[in-house]
Amino acid sequence: MSENKKALLVVNPKSGKDKTRPDPMMIVEKLSKAGYDFSVRKTTCAGDATNIVKEAGEGYDLIVCCGGDGTLNEVINGVMHLNRRPKIGYIPTGSTNDLASTMGIPTDVNKAMDLIINGKTYGYDIGMFNNKFYTYVASFGTGVDISYDTPQALKNIFGHNAYVINGFVLKLGHNIRNIKPLHARFEYDDGVIDDNFFFGAVSNSTSVAGIFKYNEDEVRVDDGVFEVLLVRKLKSVLDAFAMFGKIKRREYDGDTLIYLRTKTAKFTFDEPTPWTLDGEDGGKVKDINISVLNRAVEIYSNDTKMFIGDVAQPTFVREEKERKIFRRKDKDDAQDEESEGIADEPSVIETAGENAETEVKEKKKFFGKKDKDEAEEATEAADAPEESDE
Repeated sequence: MSENKKALLVVNPKSGKDKTRPDPMMIVEKLSKAGYDFSVRKTTCAGDATNIVKEAGEGYDLIVCCGGDGTLNEVINGVMHLNRRPKIGYIPTGSTNDLASTMGIPTDVNKAMDLIINGKTYGYDIGMFNNKFYTYVASFGTGVDISYDTPQALKNIFGHNAYVINGFVLKLGHNIRNIKPLHARFEYDDGVIDDNFFFGAVSNSTSVAGIFKYNEDEVRVDDGVFEVLLVRKLKSVLDAFAMFGKIKRREYDGDTLIYLRTKTAKFTFDEPTPWTLDGEDGGKVKDINISVLNRAVEIYSNDTKMFIGDVAQPTFVREEKERKIFRRKDKDDAQDEESEGIADEPSVIETAGENAETEVKEKKKFFGKKDKDEAEEATEAADAPEESDE
């Protein structure tokens, strides 16, 4: 009898509204019925989820995060430090849950658990902010403290509306004359913008802080590209509220609102500037380098259009799978590759699960049919006119 899979449940007991906080016992009961041996750890302070995962996460097959986007950020930061990265399940119980909304992860606890137990994982892009990791958004400027400066009591009462109440509408809309924009040099894949900005966000989500909504047809969370939004040229309250209207209509005019996509982003400010990472305090930084780690982690998600493909594994695993397929296709090539050390690499077919096995079978059928078709084409080509042979 094979050993049970191992799961680590990380719970933020203060996340979300009191009435909607899940019962951890219900979650562990579902894990137990699904054949998991599990451990439960509750966070006690900011950054605790990262420390828990870094210290105890090695050797687990699955880490389940029960909390908000900030807790998920901490869990992923811990996972990124592990030699072997477990799959991640997310039970969103926060006030905004931007990432869950983007990836089609249910906020209902039972449905989220069903997805983790019966669903499949997808590769998900992670952002690198200097030496820190972030999950879906890094931002600066007016309103960056929308999340971490909003009292927990207000979050629990109003949900994501608390961010709107405490953030842009109050701080920017009514105080525009007293707010000075931040001067920065912004370098990205296709150019440089040197200007004054009221706000900026580099994200991998269709929604930021429940305020900014992007076109779902353009955002893919595993494409190796992040979306950037910059706000500038606001001189009055009327300008600010006109900007809110443009955001709602997704009218990125290139003047007040700049929207672009890039793999890398570099910001240079005149002085240290506060940033937020996934709604949590990211510290004051003057020079920032942001890059995308393509499909760095595997996370359970519904099969949505937010992914460009159905390949669940990160890039390095996909490349290994391709090598494994070709080794099985041709024994002579396999021997050559073994002499080069390729065949000594870990078997991905054994560890990637049913998705990988299905993909291998389909590719073997493809190569078998391809060889047959090529043989038939070679026979027909002998009698065909030379100009038709390409």
